[in-house]
Amino acid sequence: MYYSLKFSPAAPVAVKDGRVNPKRRQREAGRQTMQTGIGTKSQQELQLQREERRRERRQAGREQKEAEKQRMFELKQQKREEKHRGR
Repeated sequence: MYYSLKFSPAAPVAVKDGRVNPKRRQREAGRQTMQTGIGTKSQQELQLQREERRRERRQAGREQKEAEKQRMFELKQQKREEKHRGR
């Protein structure tokens, strides 16, 4: 019975040596965690939300700083005009 079975040809398999440099192993593990991230999916979603809020806050801060800079410029221009108004 066993001799009558038809087997498919063997597929080539890359056999890795079991001994890998521990520093290399550490680097590869670090790369994999950087790609997938650490934690559960919900933790990753919370991290994305925090990053998005941070971006929005920084954008709002930039806009506010630019508006304050523009206001100070206009105030300075107004003062200059008032000084030279009587001439």
